[in-house]
Amino acid sequence: MPRISTAVGLTLVLLAAGCVENEQPVSLTNDDQNPFMTESDLPYGMPHFDRIRNEHFVPAFEQGMAEQSAEIDAIVSSDEAPTFNNTIVAMERSGQLYFRGRSVFANLTSAHTNDQLQVIQQEMAPKFSAHSDSILLNPALFARVEALYEQRDSLGLDAESLRLLERYHTDFVRAGAQLSVEEKTRLREINSGLAELRTAFGQNVLNEVNGAAVEVESREELAGLSDSQIESAAKEAAARGLDGSYVLTLQNTTQQPPLTTLENRALRQRIQEVSAGRGSSGNEYDTRGIFADTLRLRSERAQLLGYKTHAAYVLDDETAGTVEAVNDMLGRLGPRAVANARREADDLQALIDETESEPFELASSDWLYYTEKLRKARYDLDESLLKPYFELNRVLVDGVFFMAEQVYGATFEARLDLPVYQEDVTVYEAFLDGEPLGLFLFDPYARESKRGGAWMNEYVSQSRLLEEKAVVANHLNIVKPPEGEPTLLTITEVTTLFHEFGHALHGLFSDVAYPRFSGTSVPRDFVEYPSQVHEMWVTWPEVLANYAVHHETGEAIPQDLLDRVRAASKFNQGFEQTEYLAAAMVDQAWHQLPLDEIPPAEAVMEQEREILASIGMAFPPVPPRYRTPYFSHIMGGYSAGYYSYIWSEVLDADSVKWFEENGGMRRENGDHFRKALLSHGGSRDAIDLFRDFRGADPSVEPLLERLGLN
Repeated sequence: MPRISTAVGLTLVLLAAGCVENEQPVSLTNDDQNPFMTESDLPYGMPHFDRIRNEHFVPAFEQGMAEQSAEIDAIVSSDEAPTFNNTIVAMERSGQLYFRGRSVFANLTSAHTNDQLQVIQQEMAPKFSAHSDSILLNPALFARVEALYEQRDSLGLDAESLRLLERYHTDFVRAGAQLSVEEKTRLREINSGLAELRTAFGQNVLNEVNGAAVEVESREELAGLSDSQIESAAKEAAARGLDGSYVLTLQNTTQQPPLTTLENRALRQRIQEVSAGRGSSGNEYDTRGIFADTLRLRSERAQLLGYKTHAAYVLDDETAGTVEAVNDMLGRLGPRAVANARREADDLQALIDETESEPFELASSDWLYYTEKLRKARYDLDESLLKPYFELNRVLVDGVFFMAEQVYGATFEARLDLPVYQEDVTVYEAFLDGEPLGLFLFDPYARESKRGGAWMNEYVSQSRLLEEKAVVANHLNIVKPPEGEPTLLTITEVTTLFHEFGHALHGLFSDVAYPRFSGTSVPRDFVEYPSQVHEMWVTWPEVLANYAVHHETGEAIPQDLLDRVRAASKFNQGFEQTEYLAAAMVDQAWHQLPLDEIPPAEAVMEQEREILASIGMAFPPVPPRYRTPYFSHIMGGYSAGYYSYIWSEVLDADSVKWFEENGGMRRENGDHFRKALLSHGGSRDAIDLFRDFRGADPSVEPLLERLGLN
């Protein structure tokens, strides 16, 4: 998550999360004891995690909002005519205390929550929204911005400064600055309501993920899992007071990793049912009502702002531009993916019929299990063969960091002297050709206090205006092995690590003047593109040879195994693309509904089924990657934007082709990608950055070839 700048950032969602556990509450006597009240004296302004306590946040928020409000008042009450410096730059500089506290809170609450912080989230969400509205709906402030905007061509601004002025004007307009007094009042109510709903949804999803974990009474039922996985399940059960049992935790996706190897079909079905039923069972964590209310408020807000639907509002400010453009792309890809998935299903059904004494019809809970069997039969390949070569630290240091040095000249050194918020987090200092670049925090393991998925965030964003370099973090959700056991990754987890590190590099390589444009502050349907490009290095020969080493023997991964990995690269693509595209198309369908067609809570799941059927994506063996009640992406920053991954993948596949055409892993290629695209953040139009790098408009053909859909 980029720095929360005054205009756009204040409208960003507060990501569901938590912070530093408070084992010994601290009694505050004065502001000097609150680490947010002054700038951090740690390298690069890294937060003082060793000093931060739960009770520090609210005082920092309250004082920070008061200070920023005073700074905004000073801008609008000035007797001086508006200038770029006394208005736009002044806004960029405002709110430093507020942003220090909120960036830590918004980011760390995703990674390490607790009950007290969840209460603070609920309390502060509407206050954050009100503070944002007090700025974005301030008529005197907007008048100064608009006056500058109207004379922008005569101000003599450099390109980045001109873009900053134009973006501020757009941000204010999209936030409702041109509405009437009565409309602004209603908009404030809507924004406050949405903030409360986002917080409630995120907390319910986290609680439901933890609560819906599957208890298993006997070790025999876990046949197919490794000894390490079984030991982790026993440890999880013991932590929950269920000694003698085993607990399989869930990830925030529909399909669950244990389904890949679990031999017990009844248990696989149970896990799948529990997973898919989260948030819609009628318990205290049911999210259907929250979701329906959110749809209604989003739709009403879009109409207030002059848009037919929420999707139209969102897409108007993305590279896609229109609902029609997104629908066209998804509509072309969806049927191809489903047709491919049906062919894969036929193969799996044939395998079931051939190998099972009592054949049955393929179900969604069977897909991963028989896919692994088929992968092994066709390519003599399964996860158990690969994982011994993918030890976490080796993948990070000799894979990810090695790639960064070879491609960009970036190096990383562990900083064990800097404080962290949880014992499994490691801090690295980043350098570019020996020059300090910033800090990188790595948080790999799953835990109950951490939301599902994988993500990157920023604690400090690079800008020349504030003389700051980046402090970024990557978060994964790898199951932590028992003490003394190595952390062995699946190929999917390795790919995720490279992907998220691509986001981290986007933040670290930022070289912009203004915080508003730092790092990943780009359109939502462009932000995944640089990270997806970095997935190419997972199996790049020079990179793979450097990290894919057996954790016990030290032997390099055999060439024939590598050949089988590459041969299987398009295997199961029908499944992967169908589950993704189904979720992306459901997201669009929900957010393209007129206000009067939004269903009540009790009808949400039935309408989801109707949507899938109407768009040709109702294929029971392959459900959407996320069902609506736990689709956290679209309750946050990806509402009407989950298509972004496939939209970005068009650019990604075309960029990989460019690297291949230009000699692959060459420092010259990395420098070109960094200088032409990564370093600019959002300071220029996203597609122009792509053209500067690629030398041409994007082509969809490399993606169709990659997916086997051409």
